[in-house]
Amino acid sequence: MSSSKRMIWLDALRLVAGVSMIGLHATADATGQPFIAWSPEDRIAPMLLRAVIYIARTELFIIIALFLLLLGLDRRPRSYGEVIAEQARRLLLPFAFWTLFYALFNLIKASAFGYLPTLVSGLTDPATWARWLLLGEVKYHMHFIPTLFCVLLFFPVYRSAMRQPALALLVIAALAAKHELDVFIWSTFHGDPILPWLIRAVKVFTYVGYGMVAGGMVMLWREVRPQTRMVLLPGLLWGGALLFMIKLAATWITVTSGRWPHSFVPGFWADFLMPVVLFMLCLCLSDRGWPAVISRMAPYSFGIYLCHPIFLDMAEIALVGTEFLPITQVLFKIGVAVVGTSLLVVVLRRLPALAWTVGLGPLPDSISRLFSLFPFPRKSKVS
Repeated sequence: MSSSKRMIWLDALRLVAGVSMIGLHATADATGQPFIAWSPEDRIAPMLLRAVIYIARTELFIIIALFLLLLGLDRRPRSYGEVIAEQARRLLLPFAFWTLFYALFNLIKASAFGYLPTLVSGLTDPATWARWLLLGEVKYHMHFIPTLFCVLLFFPVYRSAMRQPALALLVIAALAAKHELDVFIWSTFHGDPILPWLIRAVKVFTYVGYGMVAGGMVMLWREVRPQTRMVLLPGLLWGGALLFMIKLAATWITVTSGRWPHSFVPGFWADFLMPVVLFMLCLCLSDRGWPAVISRMAPYSFGIYLCHPIFLDMAEIALVGTEFLPITQVLFKIGVAVVGTSLLVVVLRRLPALAWTVGLGPLPDSISRLFSLFPFPRKSKVS
């Protein structure tokens, strides 16, 4: 099986993962809750939409990133230091830019929703900046980048699953550990400033399980013929349907109670295993006729992920004081965010000084020189 061909199926997953984040964040109200001020009947449509959209979580991005890294290392071996330096340039520099941007941009929404003094006080608080810069708490989506970078640090571990793909099953043990440790930490350290740091540490260490999945999928991609992989398809479809049924049960809890179903344990498993099933499904269907246009759109997925809260905030500000039904609000926010974010990312790609902020261009020379002052290995010259 040649891996040199453009993997349009993987581009499709990247695009779906990026766009799904818009829908995911749009299906909550401006406070991040499931429209608690509305009746259960009014919550049905947005929560059903959320159940569909939520099959592509940020964990899917992690599997994709690790899968591509492991494939790339086979084609172009690099030292541990070179790999980490490349990932730091690719992830942490855009992360720093958008952290500073959202630290200021958040003032607009804070002013509209009446919590401006609290946010302004955070701008002078070192502990707040530590959480923003190290945990990505400056905006609800920014946590993904430092988490991904930390998970990437364990990439040598994932290579063992490339030799023994059965090790991918360790994701189940990792997720079980995550659930139990999260319950312990929340119950023991609730209200303690150390809480978010402990939660993130557990998240990173247990997400190594997704790296094992990525390693196993590399072996499946390289060594197993497409016709043979299709044998897995019926079981994956059944497993995906089963997980979605559980997600519908969790959705019912949200609709009737107005709360996210954090205590519904089957919902935890459905949420965190669905990205694995979705990735495997698309891999098994990789030899199908995927439209080539997907590969032209996929590079924008990183920018869509980074920029979409700008337009969701603007849409939520526009909705202040209105009485539109939740599903109308959701569709309005999705429409504004999809169109606005797509246009912004296209514009940024055409601006050499800013294209790097969305992963669509090289770093400007001034930033490259500044980055070279840090004790990272030089970027490999092998293409």
